[in-house]
Amino acid sequence: MPVALGPVGLCGMYARRGEVQAAKAADAHGIPFTLSTVSVCPIEEVAPAIKRPMWFQLYVLRDRGFMRNALERAKAAGCSTLVFTVDMPTPGARYRDAHSGMSGPNAAMRRYLQAVTHPQWAWDVGLNGRPHDLGNISAYLGKPTGLEDYIGWLGNNFDPSISWKDLEWIRDFWDGPMVIKGILDPEDARDAVRFGADGIVVSNHGGRQLDGVLSSARALPAIADAVKGDIAILADSGIRNGLDVVRMIALGADTVLLGRAFLYALATAGQAGVANLLNLIEKEMKVAMTLTGAKSINEITQDSLVQGLGKELPTALAPMAKGNAA
Repeated sequence: MPVALGPVGLCGMYARRGEVQAAKAADAHGIPFTLSTVSVCPIEEVAPAIKRPMWFQLYVLRDRGFMRNALERAKAAGCSTLVFTVDMPTPGARYRDAHSGMSGPNAAMRRYLQAVTHPQWAWDVGLNGRPHDLGNISAYLGKPTGLEDYIGWLGNNFDPSISWKDLEWIRDFWDGPMVIKGILDPEDARDAVRFGADGIVVSNHGGRQLDGVLSSARALPAIADAVKGDIAILADSGIRNGLDVVRMIALGADTVLLGRAFLYALATAGQAGVANLLNLIEKEMKVAMTLTGAKSINEITQDSLVQGLGKELPTALAPMAKGNAA
């Protein structure tokens, strides 16, 4: 199945030691799990819990000491692939975070009220899921990092001066496969090929960075036209089910990363919930492929899509063509 679990921060706040549970579900299904820089569970807790080497995601940060430390720890833990996120030179204006209690002047009180009105979460995650540190950051700083510490530390460390020289610096400490995440422009994709990256993730950060930014689905065809066959093309943002996976493959992706979809499953039923989601996605993919006449992943192409008017994005899958019965 051409699917992987993408990097999502704070999974350990959705379920008890959530990164471990999600990683186990992915491992059992035979797909990669990507650990976020800002995970609750540190690299050293997640990696030994699974048989398949996981991927590790890293931001470009001013604190190069942290980046080097994280890379060395990821390598020591057997992580197979580095996912290097380049679309976050500065935090976006995330008004939802203030609404949800992640930030803002009354954030701590809002989180307390949410906890006491959700006793099952308070018991399972709040009490038994501790510590709630940012594990990878705490390991580097040598002290616990709470939510406020995390927001402040990251906010002061994002580096708006990111350039290809930063990726060259990364290569001094990471000799394994590298995937560059956050590509929306064909020329950036070509630059990634010239740099020697092993893959790119066509991603708009789930729409959380810049409101109204180009969607990954809309950006994908032009990027595929530019670099398909020269570099592995992954895609994320907005994928909720198996039909969405087939759509993204038809638009040019080789592999699709899940984010919010697996978070919902994780929050609902932990490892079992993520396992159920992956089974559902696989079944939905098979249904979509059968009904469009695709006998294999390689037969999922843009020809399977109904083209919109003018230059609008294709939005629907075409029914099976005559003579193309599965």
